[in-house]
Amino acid sequence: MILLANTSAFVTFLAIAVFGFVFVIASSILGDVFDHGDFGHDADGHGAGPSLLSSRILSVFVTAFGSFGAIGIHAGYGVGVSTAMGFGGGALFAGVIYAFASFLYSQQASSHVRTSDLVGNMAQVSVAIPKGGVGQVRCTLGDTVVEKVARAAGNEEIPVNTLVRIGSIVGDVVLVSRAE
Repeated sequence: MILLANTSAFVTFLAIAVFGFVFVIASSILGDVFDHGDFGHDADGHGAGPSLLSSRILSVFVTAFGSFGAIGIHAGYGVGVSTAMGFGGGALFAGVIYAFASFLYSQQASSHVRTSDLVGNMAQVSVAIPKGGVGQVRCTLGDTVVEKVARAAGNEEIPVNTLVRIGSIVGDVVLVSRAE
């Protein structure tokens, strides 16, 4: 009877591990399965980066839980100790995957430039600004090149390739003056 109970627990832990592993493979192929719908599963509260409840991290936890539980049963420990081993191993491996995903996420860069970031920067006129009219300027912020419709602050004419300083922003138009 004891052999049947240990075999049953062993098979149960292995089934959990296999289920988790199949889910790891499926979410790697299909992407984050739970992330395709709006289930509101991101409980981290920071809104950016990986979630502790992402399908990949959860499936790694389930796989490690089943595997470590099966190892515990095979080593002769009881169901309680094996469950604790499974939980500890699952938490450890899920934590490692979460840390790695967080590191990868932190390495991402954004090319989003706020218009307010342009004020005070130098730009080059790419389309001549006629007196009282609008032209276009090109400004580089980091690795991002931004082109904006521009008007001369002093209602002067500014030819192409002239260096200007962006003084302010009115709607979608930047007000520029010749650089000194």
